[in-house]
Amino acid sequence: MLWLLIGRHGAAERVFDGMLARWPQDAYALSSRAHLRAQRGDRAGAIADAQNLVAAHPQRSAADWFNLAFLLEAETHYADAEAAFRQSLALDPKLDRGWYGLGLTLIHLQRFDEAIAALKRNTELQPMSPYGWYQLARVHMDRHEPEETRRIIRHLEGFEPKVAAQLTRETGLGP
Repeated sequence: MLWLLIGRHGAAERVFDGMLARWPQDAYALSSRAHLRAQRGDRAGAIADAQNLVAAHPQRSAADWFNLAFLLEAETHYADAEAAFRQSLALDPKLDRGWYGLGLTLIHLQRFDEAIAALKRNTELQPMSPYGWYQLARVHMDRHEPEETRRIIRHLEGFEPKVAAQLTRETGLGP
């Protein structure tokens, strides 16, 4: 912890390496090193640690699966990211960011009906967050459903007028 507090990430990683040499399945060391590697931009190393973590402790935490899914999605491993997002949601169905990440992943996989369902669940859990609403509007626009897009723009005008204006500019649709 001291190494992390004073910004000596390399020293901290060596401590985690030592811990994992002694206790290869230690959840704290695996999750900490995965986080540290992700911060440093070593996504491959972070993914490996996150995969080892969920393999050793599959029921420990929805956050473990979410973190793995987030890293996989960032590396465009969409099928694997989908599976990890779904596992995180199996452990915690109210994980709003898990629904959002699943929605984005399904958009990349061009499975728009499923993406809409995931993003709707995200907006139910986080109704005042514009992110899910924005992505939902974009999917409806891509599906040539302008009335649904307009409905979302009108909804966003009530609490996120800047996002509503951005959607209006991007889609050419007024509320």
